[in-house]
Amino acid sequence: MLRTFSLRFVSRVAVSRSLATSTAFNSNAKLNPEQVFKREDKYGAHNYHPLPVALAKGKGVNVWDVNGKRYFDFLAAYSALNQGHSHPRIVETLQKQVEVLALTSRAFYNDVLGEFEEYITQLFGYDKVLPMNTGVEGGETACKLARKWGYNVKKIPKNEAKIVFAEGNFWGRTLAAVSSSTDPACYEGFGPYLPGIEITPYNDLAALEKSISDPNTCAFMVEPIQGEAGVYIPDPGYLKGVRELCTKYNVLFIADEVQTGLARTGKRLCCDHENVRPDIVILGKALSGGVYPVSAVLCDDEVMLTIKPGEHGSTYGGNPLGTRVAITALKVLEEEKLAERSEALGKILLGEMKKLNPEVVELARGKGLMNAIVIKPTEKYDAWKVCLKLQDNGLLAKPTHDHIIRFTPPLVITEEELQESIDIIRKTIDSLV
Repeated sequence: MLRTFSLRFVSRVAVSRSLATSTAFNSNAKLNPEQVFKREDKYGAHNYHPLPVALAKGKGVNVWDVNGKRYFDFLAAYSALNQGHSHPRIVETLQKQVEVLALTSRAFYNDVLGEFEEYITQLFGYDKVLPMNTGVEGGETACKLARKWGYNVKKIPKNEAKIVFAEGNFWGRTLAAVSSSTDPACYEGFGPYLPGIEITPYNDLAALEKSISDPNTCAFMVEPIQGEAGVYIPDPGYLKGVRELCTKYNVLFIADEVQTGLARTGKRLCCDHENVRPDIVILGKALSGGVYPVSAVLCDDEVMLTIKPGEHGSTYGGNPLGTRVAITALKVLEEEKLAERSEALGKILLGEMKKLNPEVVELARGKGLMNAIVIKPTEKYDAWKVCLKLQDNGLLAKPTHDHIIRFTPPLVITEEELQESIDIIRKTIDSLV
């Protein structure tokens, strides 16, 4: 038995060594796009449907594929790259910190976390911050905080707390996130679903009041602008109405600003457009400038301090590397005035998108540099085919659903680069007629 095990072990080691010296593991081997696609298809899970482009380099607003072709990145990793690819200040911070101290876990104090906590809470005006890693972890954290607050402060009966979500929401792929989704592609086949969730129409204050008037409601979680749904922008006054209703019924207003926050829509937070202060704010994506996963949940003591030691946490959440990077990423947004740039250039982009050929584009909408066009349904083309043509012409964007294309370039884009990008979009659309 021992000899058989030893032979199997030796055989596996030999195979591993053979693979390690093969082309697949040779970082100097240059792969063509088809080889990149086939390798991912063979060894990776099939849970994404990427555009057929194999990227190898990024800088600022541009990316290059393995053949050296340059593109304008008009997705910006779903707004994780607001500061652009490989921003030099953020990269320098990452390099310096990783050589000193990267991870301690929260079993110990470290000398960076408190600095980050002080900086971000003062910047956004909240008592406390709870750092995590990904946006969906931030959403999970907000839901746990809301439930804990509901039981400890609002005195909702045990296990009866309800969180209301807006129809069309998207905040990730965990079981809690899919339980609150109205998109069958997100939730179908993953039941049973998390209880204590209710869905209400987006941008409908009357329906919201009916839902949250239930005394067992602890929170309403909403994206100020729905991103994955297709850049749906609510009516003016909607967020202010949400704030008033949540205050009236003693319900926490949770703003999912993972994609809309951090200067993307022309303000530090999207909620700032209506001078609204949510009870809980979720941040992520651009909080690290796209070089490391960092998310954060902001709220005041009454909510945050309901969670005690041992009741929530993360091995990597609040690590020195991530928090040091996040400080610099936030300072880049502030010091380079990227919110102001987003607001100014967003007006130019939206104005030009509204001029696109109406035979192809039904409408354009957006705020700041968070924009979308709706493609007219036809047998000749759909949003996916339009994105393939944009790729051919040197611009990368991604459809959401079958008929909507988002345009969310890095906020460091210059007006000259924006005009060059608009020309590509216009020529692509015109070529379809």
